[in-house]
Amino acid sequence: MLGVIGGSGLYELDGLKVLEEKSLKTPFGEPSSSIILGEIEGRKIAFLARHGRDHAYPPHLVPYRANVWALREVGVDRILAVSAVGGINKLFSPGDFVIIDSFLDFTKQRKSTFYEGKFSVQVEGEDKVAELLNSKKVVHVDVSDPYCPQMRMLLMEILQEKGFRYHPAGVYACTEGPRFETPAEIKALEILGADVVGMTGYPEVVLARELTMCYASICVVANPAAGISAGRLTSDEVLELMGKKEAQIKEILLEFVRRLPEDKTCRCEEALEGAEV
Repeated sequence: MLGVIGGSGLYELDGLKVLEEKSLKTPFGEPSSSIILGEIEGRKIAFLARHGRDHAYPPHLVPYRANVWALREVGVDRILAVSAVGGINKLFSPGDFVIIDSFLDFTKQRKSTFYEGKFSVQVEGEDKVAELLNSKKVVHVDVSDPYCPQMRMLLMEILQEKGFRYHPAGVYACTEGPRFETPAEIKALEILGADVVGMTGYPEVVLARELTMCYASICVVANPAAGISAGRLTSDEVLELMGKKEAQIKEILLEFVRRLPEDKTCRCEEALEGAEV
């Protein structure tokens, strides 16, 4: 089943026939919102609002582990994440879509793994994840290809067909937040190869990989980053831009749900092979 994580400005999904709303408590705490289970043209989908439906969770306090684990508990094995980002690459304009293919992590205080060796929590189940957690294993997951290539390719096809302006690849720099970055920080990120900057793309992608889930991220450039923008940055302009793109975002999501093949051609499910110490 596909799970959709909605970022700033995306707190619900139109066209979803709601079947059930589940409030879960995971071994890693409570997720930021209840999970909406529903159908789109007969295909099951789960939706979760990353920041909560009333945007109560700032980026550095989003319960990322609980969110990803809760989606897994309801049967999700693929995640499509939607985020607003600032543009660093000068070829990326406000309103452009970006299909992320790599990341840079500049967060500071987030729990970014399920596997904590002798400090790992005990969980129910008999699969590989439960085995590694319950046996207190240390795990080093490979992130050479962190974003599902099959899901990324489908996003490219849909965006191309619809004629929406997009970039087929981009490096996402994740900062701690909740403040925006300084011009000096953006300049440093640009030198390091970042195309966009945001505050929520990590550790979501790595946590999904640790659970052998497919994960893809489609971002909307909401504004130029600090020092590139002509003026001061505000949350208002982010939400305003996301509001303008809302119809296109939902159009992409609906098409993605319709066309996502049941059979996987990626190797995301092999992420834990050879990872344990």
